[in-house]
Amino acid sequence: MKYLVAVLAWLMPLVAWLSNTGVFGPTNGEISDRYPTLIVASGYAFSIWGVIFLLDVMYGTRQLFERGVDARARALRPYTAITFALTSAWMIVFSLQLFWLALAIIWVSLACILYAAWQVSNSARDAPAPWWQWMPLSLHAGWMSLAAFLNIAQVIVAFRLLPTVDMLPWTLALFVLLAILLIGAIASMRGNPWYALPAVWGLVGVYSKQHASVLPGAPMAGAIALALAVVVALLCIALLGRRRGSLPQTC
Repeated sequence: MKYLVAVLAWLMPLVAWLSNTGVFGPTNGEISDRYPTLIVASGYAFSIWGVIFLLDVMYGTRQLFERGVDARARALRPYTAITFALTSAWMIVFSLQLFWLALAIIWVSLACILYAAWQVSNSARDAPAPWWQWMPLSLHAGWMSLAAFLNIAQVIVAFRLLPTVDMLPWTLALFVLLAILLIGAIASMRGNPWYALPAVWGLVGVYSKQHASVLPGAPMAGAIALALAVVVALLCIALLGRRRGSLPQTC
């Protein structure tokens, strides 16, 4: 399984490069422009994928050579393998504009990476997960948590499932669900900063995009995204402080 994890980790940046060159069809940016929503982020925000892929490659490669990997880390390999495989599959399927399939893929992938991030975040205090496991999996989970809702919004607009002129009411519902996911995940991960960071980054990107948008309701959507980013950041800081305060003191 460890070799499969490594291969799939290296496959993601390769598929991303092919996708951005238009091999599979329109790029993600082109598709996003065709179906504008009130929850999409500015283009620069998606550059975080470069960092995520780099760290995933590091994770996949290092676990090949790490000695003494415990049972917990071995148990995570199926979940990380599924996440890495589905991340590559999503890029291809989305470019092919198979939107319903892409939506199913991203949510299964999110479930797997959230579980992996939760596991490494709640490792036993006497044997905490090393940073090379904790950071990559958490960053991937944090960004995917936001991306899954961006994907929902694009499916709604692409198939006109809800009003596409006045999108604010159903966008507000998505923000509420996103807030529940982010706050619940951060609380269950005891203030994992590497999960919160990409979520805050993406929400600020949503604010940036909507602040400059001419779509009806865009300013309100941007303000809500920014407010949620602040809430997520403050919650993470508070939980980190509580975690440090609960650690046993040593002389």
